[in-house]
Amino acid sequence: MRQPAVPHPLSVLFEPRSIAVIGATERHGAIGAVVLANLLAAGFAGRLVAVNRKYDSVQGVRCVPDPGALDSAVDLAVITTPAARVPGLIEDCGRKGIRAAVVISAGFGEAGPAGRALERELHAAARRHGVRVLGPNCLGLMRPALGVDATFALGGALPGSLALVSQSGAICTALIDWARPRGIGFSSIVSLGGSTDVDFGEILDYLTHDPATRQILLYVEGVREAQRFISGLASAARVKPVIVLKSGRHPGGARAAVSHTGAIVGADDVFDAVVRRAGAVRVRSFSQLVDTAQTLASPFRARGSRLAVITNAGGPGVLAADRAADPDLEVELAQLAPATVAALQAALPAHWSHGNPVDLIGDADAARYEAAVSACLADAGVDGLLVMLTPQAMTDPTRIAEALAGRARDAGKPLLACWMGEASVSAGRALLQRAGIPVFDTPEPAVEWFSHLGACFRSLQASPELAVEVPAWAPPDLDGARRIVADALRAGRSPLGSAESRRLLACFGIPVAASLAAATAEQAAERARQLGFPVAMKIDSPDISHKSDVGGVQLGLADEDAVRAAFGRMLERVARERPQARVEGVSLERMQGGSATRELLVGLIRDPVFGPVVVFGAGGVAVEVHADRAVELPPLTPAQVRQMIARTRISRTLGAFRGWPAAHVGALEAILLRVSALACALPEVLELDINPLLLDSHGALALDARMVLGAAPACDNRAT
Repeated sequence: MRQPAVPHPLSVLFEPRSIAVIGATERHGAIGAVVLANLLAAGFAGRLVAVNRKYDSVQGVRCVPDPGALDSAVDLAVITTPAARVPGLIEDCGRKGIRAAVVISAGFGEAGPAGRALERELHAAARRHGVRVLGPNCLGLMRPALGVDATFALGGALPGSLALVSQSGAICTALIDWARPRGIGFSSIVSLGGSTDVDFGEILDYLTHDPATRQILLYVEGVREAQRFISGLASAARVKPVIVLKSGRHPGGARAAVSHTGAIVGADDVFDAVVRRAGAVRVRSFSQLVDTAQTLASPFRARGSRLAVITNAGGPGVLAADRAADPDLEVELAQLAPATVAALQAALPAHWSHGNPVDLIGDADAARYEAAVSACLADAGVDGLLVMLTPQAMTDPTRIAEALAGRARDAGKPLLACWMGEASVSAGRALLQRAGIPVFDTPEPAVEWFSHLGACFRSLQASPELAVEVPAWAPPDLDGARRIVADALRAGRSPLGSAESRRLLACFGIPVAASLAAATAEQAAERARQLGFPVAMKIDSPDISHKSDVGGVQLGLADEDAVRAAFGRMLERVARERPQARVEGVSLERMQGGSATRELLVGLIRDPVFGPVVVFGAGGVAVEVHADRAVELPPLTPAQVRQMIARTRISRTLGAFRGWPAAHVGALEAILLRVSALACALPEVLELDINPLLLDSHGALALDARMVLGAAPACDNRAT
């Protein structure tokens, strides 16, 4: 990529020509001493100055007593002093014209109320003087190709094309230590720390345009600025592979929620949707992040998902095949072409496996491996090749590794190795690493590596979906919907009752079952007669969300006497189990659905970080038990809706099967698009629960609905 004509706002941070280390010292082991020593060891070619009133020079570098004593402004200040001094030092830097600072010092937001107050002072001083701050409480910043190692890490990173941005300094140091002996280098390593100023969004924007960065790794613990994060992630992922590892996938306690929708969706589901929408790739563990770093640093690029496996033992080949078959990886075992099988037949013993995995048998030597590798690499139906070896008496792991290493440059497609064992295969592993071939100890991570490689480059090849016209449907009655919301909020009604929720859905063209309210048993019988038997009766109370839990749902009432009796039983049980609940009567509906009807859930929540989220999945009373759902961030396109439906288990029941006609999936897609429109138009709707949504071959019908209103949240992802 070409650099933009106008320097990026963070160029002064990432491309400093002069650096001042504030708190530099001769005291062995002090952070200020380590940072200065690291800059010297990295070979920083620009102007370097130390700041400490105790010295005239530190480690051979000229030292001044304070930032004001600098003979001219420097580009970057690296601050390592105690926290209490930092706000004042930021003031001094700003007055001197220093426009960027890395604050390594700890003792801020992580240290309790006093630390948070100090961090606010730091931030205010930086804002007053236009100083961009990385940190506080961070490991620092590395730009290996520029000789910038403004960190207290033990040992620097090699220059390369990977960028790492992490909210954990320990993740940075672990990856640096892992990468160095493997010859894997970095364009940038950024430890965010407290992120009081510079955060993911701006850094991703810089790295998107940085020609030295070709791949990006992120370690995320939390997101402060959702819109900037999503925008930066999406921009970067359109032009470079972006891999995301997020910790905190399983919060300690479930969020209390009024609707089913809120109860079954966790923040991790939403983060998944953010990464997916942006076109980045998410990994689930540090080991997968390491494997993916190795993937991206390799010279190989994926053309497809078809993998061939060569092995000298059947068991490991089966393990690799099993992992490839797991649906989360999107890897398939390649179907070998007849010419490939013929070539293998000519070179291998008669009792080879005659398929993929290609089992060379336990006495396979280097020549047999070379013949099999050549045949599989030449097969146009093979997109990548995993070569496996287990130590056996007739096997020479090092000689076979030499033969495989010789194919690394001209392979033309991903070539990876799995040398199982330890003592007898270690030399072969080292040889393969030096040749640039990713090598693994066990089969499963090797197959995952190939999957990640494909995912990284599929995301770049996938063109972002342009704005798509929503299928024709009557425009929503926004004025009517907003009146319902405004009236309810003025009256303090949240959650909405069933009748108001239905009216609001109808404003967006979502079909709802006809319902009549009744306050007495006689009224209920009369309403049932108007609707036609059999009917369903439901308690009408703004304080009862899950009606069936308290006996608030009666189905299949066949006549007026059954309705009167059910009315009495229902109100008696509700009064006993929920005596504080406001009961406004009951609602009655004609029984809907048949044997070929699917019960679904469509909903909406407002995530506290990322804003509105549309939910789809299996419905009914056991919705939390099934936990079968998919989530996406609105606004949704028809293609995103189809992908969302396909990610659920319930989607497998929407086609024709066992005498059931196929469901009208088009009607379901339309409802999801309309809920997406509702989410964008009415930020006061905090939760929406359509459960069940009945779907059959004729169409869809919302049988029950529940909404929770509130003040429009500050966060909103619609602009992204």
